[in-house]
Order: sequence, then C-alpha cells, then structure tokens
Amino acid sequence: MATVPGQLLWEIVKKNNSFVVKQSGRGAASVVFSKEPNNLYNLHSYKHSGLANKKTVTIQRGKDLTVLLATSKTKKQNKPASALNKSLMKKEFHRMAKAVTNQVADNYYRPDLKKAALARLSVVYRSLKIAKSGPKKRNRQA
Repeated sequence: MATVPGQLLWEIVKKNNSFVVKQSGRGAASVVFSKEPNNLYNLHSYKHSGLANKKTVTIQRGKDLTVLLATSKTKKQNKPASALNKSLMKKEFHRMAKAVTNQVADNYYRPDLKKAALARLSVVYRSLKIAKSGPKKRNRQA
C-alpha cells in the first residue's frame, strides 16, 4: 500500500475529524484545538498535526515519576504498534531538556518543534513534582 502525502492527508482531515475541539469566540479570537496523539501544542494546524506529518514528537508523563519521549519512525507508518521510538527519562530537568534538544533539533529530526517540545517538557516535569505535606505557611503581613 502506498502512503499518502502529508499535505493531501491534511486537506482531507482539516475541516472535520474526530479530534477537533472548537472553542467559540469573537471573530479571530476563536481557537481550534486538537486532541490527536503526537500533537505537542494541541493546536489544529498542519505543523503540529500528528496525523498528517511523518515525523512527530510526543512528550508524556510515564509511570513512576518518569517522562516519556517518543518520536515516530518514518518507515513504519503502516504498523502502529512499532511506529514509535520510545525512551524513558528519569533525570533532572536540565539533562532531560538537553536530551530533548539533542533528539528533536540537533539530529535534524524536527528543529521547528524544539520550542514546543521544551514547553511540553517543562509542563510535564512540573506535574511530576510531589506537593509537600504539612501546614501551609501563613502570610506575615497582618
């Protein structure tokens, strides 16, 4: 089976698909989001689409306080079970950021998604932190 070019697939899918979430707003303020997998910003656009692009990046929360970095294999598009290169990261934030930068931008994989990948990494890493238990500190100003 021949693969369909990404731009043709985007033209077919962009008007209506099951992942689109439309937010109502005034004129240009209306924003269209997408719940599709492999979409870093969750925006409904060709650049961030996980369906239309062959090379995609995913950063998710893993099990046991880890971060999962997954990139898609371009030659395994028709085999969803083995279509992702997955790597778990258990390091501190600066080392994870360096690993994401190396994987996404420095290897010429998708350098245009470097900023989005680092933004998603910081949000996921912040969600891993465990809240300290104990009494809340009071404000000293009366």
